[in-house]
Amino acid sequence: MEKKYTIKYDRKKCIGAGTCAKIAPETWKIDKEGLAVKKKSSFTKKDYGKNVKAAKSCPVFAIEIYDEDGKKIV
Repeated sequence: MEKKYTIKYDRKKCIGAGTCAKIAPETWKIDKEGLAVKKKSSFTKKDYGKNVKAAKSCPVFAIEIYDEDGKKIV
């Protein structure tokens, strides 16, 4: 079975920088309020690079990524 990674997102921290949606548009979009919206809660190894880069690009650290064992990646 393919390894899954979980995305945790704190919308209250979001300032609408939009870098997450630019880097990983299959996972993130920007809503009418100008804030990020998570399109999915998890992803597989195939999308690992983009999603880790998107999380690291968040200037207010609103995005966290965890592996299947609950270990924080970002």
